[in-house]
Amino acid sequence: MNIIELIDKKKEGFSLSDEEWKFFVNGVMDESIADYQVSAFLMAVCLRGMTFSETATLTKYMALSGDVLNLADTFPTCVDKHSTGGIGDKTTLIIAPILAACGVKMAKMSGRGLGFTGGTIDKLESIDGFSVNLSEEKFMDTVAHVGAAIVSQTKNLAPADKKLYALRDVTGTVNSIPLIASSIMSKKLAAGTSHILLDVKTGSGAFMKETETALELAKTMVAIGAQNHKNVAAIITDMNVPLGFAVGNALEVKEAETILLGNQKDRLYLLCIELCTHLLHMSKNITLVDARKMAELTIDSGKAYEKFCDMISAQGGNITSLSKKEAPIKKEITASRDGYITKIDSAQIGLCSLTLGAGRHKKEDNIDYTAGIYFSKTYGDEVKKGDVVATLHTSSLSVLPEAETIFEKAIEIGNTPPKPLPLIYGCVTKESLENE
Repeated sequence: MNIIELIDKKKEGFSLSDEEWKFFVNGVMDESIADYQVSAFLMAVCLRGMTFSETATLTKYMALSGDVLNLADTFPTCVDKHSTGGIGDKTTLIIAPILAACGVKMAKMSGRGLGFTGGTIDKLESIDGFSVNLSEEKFMDTVAHVGAAIVSQTKNLAPADKKLYALRDVTGTVNSIPLIASSIMSKKLAAGTSHILLDVKTGSGAFMKETETALELAKTMVAIGAQNHKNVAAIITDMNVPLGFAVGNALEVKEAETILLGNQKDRLYLLCIELCTHLLHMSKNITLVDARKMAELTIDSGKAYEKFCDMISAQGGNITSLSKKEAPIKKEITASRDGYITKIDSAQIGLCSLTLGAGRHKKEDNIDYTAGIYFSKTYGDEVKKGDVVATLHTSSLSVLPEAETIFEKAIEIGNTPPKPLPLIYGCVTKESLENE
């Protein structure tokens, strides 16, 4: 067996065997396959595709390429949620304490952001003292006693994925659903939780712009989970407008706190309740109706907020520091005319946030935790000329002109109210795939 044979085989559209995929991943890890050969193979995959079975097999060996945690051995029911990314997506910060308050353990490994905004880890690090680098013992102890912990991904979690993604990123092979699915799911399998919910975004601010493509990705990932004996489901959710009112790290943590206090019940709240509903349904084997009521009650009773504070305290964070996280420079953006907000382009809002300092151009860039955007008006709202639509937050006066220009391009004001946007486009489960 050699890599030239595998490149030729995949180039002709044939499926590879279990042993051939194992050979490929091992060759990537021990570098017996040269980078240029790996790149040629990835291009063949990108052009010719892979079967569900092949994708599941590749994912399995990528997961086995490094550390594999067995959280389910310690916590028989332990859940995880993964989002494919979005603007203003702080759902993990909200659903973890809700689930913990419902008696469901959530042991979450998250990443940093590269691009528009910070990742979950960046958001949490905007809280003074919060540690995302816990020892395995401390991580497990926090999950056991609080019910939830969120830490940074270990360097040796699915290392084959890191090597493959580095090559995909520079060879034009990122946009392949089997490769995207295996990248995401290899880390989920290695994390070792019993139940996984995938939040697959679609729309202007998502990687998957079209609903059909997002659905295909969701089906692929659920199929991977099924073949690897994991309880996995996916929901397709909207990312045509930012989630909530805040975009930016400290701003988003403050908004998560507002949601958990029960003081904001908008699309962000509804999405978080939807995510919790599915995870409770999966993990506690209760009806969706009962699961939804349970999730809502934790917020209304204040128990979810208590868990939020407990989780932050357990990981060394100072929740009171949030109120002091204020950008030194703020710029209000006002409506140019009377009307209704008919468009908020998520991708442009993300670019504006990046310009203000809330994201990274390169991995080594520092983030301004106070930077970002806070909306006073949102999609569908009526505005009068001069009304404040949003406030830009930054620590650098020099970036404001460019950020303002980008923001103004992202917002459209029309004469009539726009049609409401769907929040959920569909759900994929193992059972729905079997019934197709």
